[in-house]
Amino acid sequence: MLFDDILIHFSKALMEKNNEEDILWELAKNCISKLGFVDCVVCMVNRNDNTLIQKAAFGPKNPRDRVVSKPMVVKLGEGITGHVVLSGNPELINDTSKDPRYIVDDVVRLSKICVPLRYESEIIGVIDCEHPEPNFFTPQHLKMLSVIASICTIKIKSVRSTQKLLDEQRQLLKIREEVADLKLKALSSQLHPHFVFNIINAIQSNVANEDKLTALDQLSTFSKLLRFHLKSLELEMVPLSQEIQMLRCYLKLQQFRYADAFQYELVLDENFEEATIPASILLTLFENLVEYAMYRQHTNSHFTICFTVQTNAVILDVDVKGDVGQALLDYTPEYRKQQMKWEHQIELLNEAKGYNIKKEVIFLKTQPASGNICLSIPNLA
Repeated sequence: MLFDDILIHFSKALMEKNNEEDILWELAKNCISKLGFVDCVVCMVNRNDNTLIQKAAFGPKNPRDRVVSKPMVVKLGEGITGHVVLSGNPELINDTSKDPRYIVDDVVRLSKICVPLRYESEIIGVIDCEHPEPNFFTPQHLKMLSVIASICTIKIKSVRSTQKLLDEQRQLLKIREEVADLKLKALSSQLHPHFVFNIINAIQSNVANEDKLTALDQLSTFSKLLRFHLKSLELEMVPLSQEIQMLRCYLKLQQFRYADAFQYELVLDENFEEATIPASILLTLFENLVEYAMYRQHTNSHFTICFTVQTNAVILDVDVKGDVGQALLDYTPEYRKQQMKWEHQIELLNEAKGYNIKKEVIFLKTQPASGNICLSIPNLA
């Protein structure tokens, strides 16, 4: 078969290939074989450990189907093939017995030709052909293999680029699904029916007792909290000032609900209105803190909540103090099991969005109980 016919056949065959393995075996078995060669191995570069790995073959190294018999792994720079990867230049060896770089694979062959698979300045592999007779390969063979290598490399890079794009799209879709799921979990946790029904019951009780001012105050605060939540569902980041407003509403409602069993103090940096943080982090944290303290019957609980705004981060520092009541360790209500853990939320945000939120938690078993939670949240402003 004429070389032009081989190129046409090879180029058409590659159009139907959509993965790297198919391309390499098409090169070895259906292209190189038509050149009249008796032995060929296609090696690909593994940049993780800087080696050449035999991926496809024609001749004695390919006893059946798509099998490479006893595939060799060669360090880059070792042997003639390893040297070609580093130099980027093809080599034609007329007598391998005179070349100290030659590494015997299955048997000694005296002629060798190596052509790199080059894409721009990157070498991704090598076509390595051998023949038992000396002086078998010619400069014409070298030119033919160089053209074939160029066609093959362009197709491989196209497949890799397509695969990379598909992987990125799948990863982006996964991240979006995780973020959406994260928001729903946070909303479900913070607006759990148990919490909502208790607030409604508290409002109804004040109405029944004709304490209309308190009932109206509770209803107004509850409606603000709902609006904050619904608005935050659409956002990945929010102004810190808005999150603090939502936090005030939440803590005020919980004080209503638990009859002022806990107190809190907010200490704000003067620059807090200029900061922007990921949405919904604060409420998940304080939902966990308040519910834990109240369920464990801690009394005189007090949260000192400090926000410090830095150029790239917002530091949240929470000091917790309270008298430890009777710990109810044998039973956990179903609604508590369904609450989203704030530490789990941070893990998901770090994984899905790469926020690198850092946390430090210290709790001391003292009387009164004391503890500290410190978060470093990215300032996205």
